[in-house]
Amino acid sequence: MAARRGPEPGLGPVPGLALPFLLLLAATTGRAGDPRQEEAVRALARRLLGPRAAAVSLSVDPALAAGGPDIYRLWSPPGTAVAVAVEGSSGVAAAAGLYRYLRDFCGCHLSWSGAQLRLPEPLPRLRAEIRAAAPGRYRYYQNVCTQSYSFAWWDWARWEREIDWMALSGINLAPAFAGQEAVWQRVYRNLGLNQSEIDKYFTGPAFLAWNRMGNLRRWAGPLPPAWHFKQLYLQYRIVERMRSLGMTTVLPAFAGHVPQGILRVFPRVNATRLGHWSHFDCAYSCTYLLDPEDPMFQVIGTLFLKELIKEFGTDHVYSADTFNEMTPLSSDPAYLSRVSNAVFRSMTGADPKALWLMQGWLFQHQPDFWQPAQVRALLHGVPLGRMIVLDLFAESKPVYQWTESFYGQPFIWCMLHNFGGNHGLFGTVEAINHGPFAARRFPNSTMVGTGLVPEGIEQNDMVYELMNELGWRQEPLDLPSWVTRYAERRYGAPNAAAAGAWRLLLRSVYNCTGVCVNHNRSPLVRRPSLRMDTALWYNASDVYEAWRLLLSAGAELGSSPAFLYDLVDVTRQAAQQLVSDYYLSIRQAFQSHALPELLTAGGVLVYDLLPELDSLLCSHSLFLLGRWLESARAVATSAREAEQYELNARNQVTLWGPSGNILDYANKQLGGLVLDYYAVRWSLFVSVLVESLNSGRPFHQEQFNQAVFQVERGFIYNKKRYPAVPAGDTMEISRKLFLKYYPSALRRSSAGPA
Repeated sequence: MAARRGPEPGLGPVPGLALPFLLLLAATTGRAGDPRQEEAVRALARRLLGPRAAAVSLSVDPALAAGGPDIYRLWSPPGTAVAVAVEGSSGVAAAAGLYRYLRDFCGCHLSWSGAQLRLPEPLPRLRAEIRAAAPGRYRYYQNVCTQSYSFAWWDWARWEREIDWMALSGINLAPAFAGQEAVWQRVYRNLGLNQSEIDKYFTGPAFLAWNRMGNLRRWAGPLPPAWHFKQLYLQYRIVERMRSLGMTTVLPAFAGHVPQGILRVFPRVNATRLGHWSHFDCAYSCTYLLDPEDPMFQVIGTLFLKELIKEFGTDHVYSADTFNEMTPLSSDPAYLSRVSNAVFRSMTGADPKALWLMQGWLFQHQPDFWQPAQVRALLHGVPLGRMIVLDLFAESKPVYQWTESFYGQPFIWCMLHNFGGNHGLFGTVEAINHGPFAARRFPNSTMVGTGLVPEGIEQNDMVYELMNELGWRQEPLDLPSWVTRYAERRYGAPNAAAAGAWRLLLRSVYNCTGVCVNHNRSPLVRRPSLRMDTALWYNASDVYEAWRLLLSAGAELGSSPAFLYDLVDVTRQAAQQLVSDYYLSIRQAFQSHALPELLTAGGVLVYDLLPELDSLLCSHSLFLLGRWLESARAVATSAREAEQYELNARNQVTLWGPSGNILDYANKQLGGLVLDYYAVRWSLFVSVLVESLNSGRPFHQEQFNQAVFQVERGFIYNKKRYPAVPAGDTMEISRKLFLKYYPSALRRSSAGPA
């Protein structure tokens, strides 16, 4: 069954684009209003506000935007029971206007960690009309990797909450990637591949993001038939809901990678085996890439996209990443242009209006290869204006600055922020508060919007709230004032201590400057060694003081779910810092041959700090390993599938591969994982160091790595069921940790950054 077609994409005026391309783009601008959008945004309001939604009037009028970027307006109609009327140029714009009213006039807050929707009685009326226009055409959301690090096990109920959040945040462009393997399987079978060849190509569910980009094959697979059916069902609902709200869905397209079985069916096909990806050997990587001039490139690409469009309809925007973290076969600009042109032609062969959305990660990831000539060649293989590039890491490593605004192709300024879905307080608030505005002022800028592209979500809510608000602003915010109001909205009441805590966090963990990579390298979540990185970009004492302030606010704010989440998160960050301190004491004691000090520091770490941290995490539902594992098992339709999915979920957050190939890349601080994985590694490390001092034999890292690998692998296969329901009093556990560790922590951090 084919999903209904949604609104078509378009671009606003872009200074760097020539007139012919603006005219071409005008052909793909949104149609007149879809009546579904008004009903969809009203239904969203009812889900969010219940009966109180009756006091809000919501309407959609595409003419409001006059063909340009989204606009919403708010006003209070006189002499009616309606407290506020919200009109938007799209369902998304109306939803963003609704959230503006709830946020700024009702003191409400919505985030991944919870909602604070205590509405005033009666709802406040506006003294004057408020009108807001988005500065760019698009507000984009999602990274290709988010599909695996965060969305892998989602059901429709979780997707519905996310799409509601997206609409309220003003997101109007996002991938819809579920179910594509079912379509690919259909295409491969039609081409003559057998099921065994297909099974040897697809990875397991937790690793599909990298299969889709040609990095990985077969690992943790195959995909059971029931997986395909469930994902198709999800995709129907996802695209229908997104389009009903006026969002443009981005569908997957063919990037050129093929299963080995293609070579059996078409022995004369011109395909080259790529090199290995990351630390995987060719048992699980080294996929085949079709030559751009081989006729099968167009046959396969067009066949897939036609089948996909028949299944789900289209909004004419497609995603494909041919060289994600893989070096192309040739640096010849002519070759690179042929590749991008082949990808684009395979799109237009199925949809003449196709617009290619490409992640720009490759350009900053391999800058030695992607010199200006190579970047220009790849981008110019596609007609100007028919590609949008995601400047994926623009808050730290913007590519537009050294590519003359992507040599004329439109781009979206994106905040990547998170790698691997790691926990850890982090942000680059100054960069995101000023970066998008600087990009718009760049000479001949082709910027067409802003984007959120974290590899994993459900962390650092504040950063995403800030970025979403900036997507509708014409100038930067006053951050200290903004974060003070944020704390009040988040907790539902003003509190001086909580506001002070947030201002400390704003200036410290959330204000990394320069080239900042939010990939948690704390000794807590890394395989122990004597050469671990403990450097911080902020003063540790600011986190300890924020911890103290939040605890002092507990009597007033302890009933707020968001407050309890933040208390866990800040306590967790403080404990992470303490782990680094004890690690340094352990290392110093070992190197000084001081056995009593080694036993003391190691004992506190292994037998008190890490178990206490685990207890804290177990007290909150969003920090439970069991939640991640049980959500994986819940997708299964048999005991065998449940076992496979759970192994997928365990492997991703630990070894990331059969032998620790990308070890701890997707580390998480979860109740159960800290005690049974990280703490067990640290216990072995301390024991080996103690044995080394007792015996006089030197410590050998490689021998330890072999021994600890058995511990790590043992965790993946331990078959222990972890609770998905929290236990314990968060406030009490945090206070206990504080009383025990705060005084010494403050002394250690008084010297400044570690």
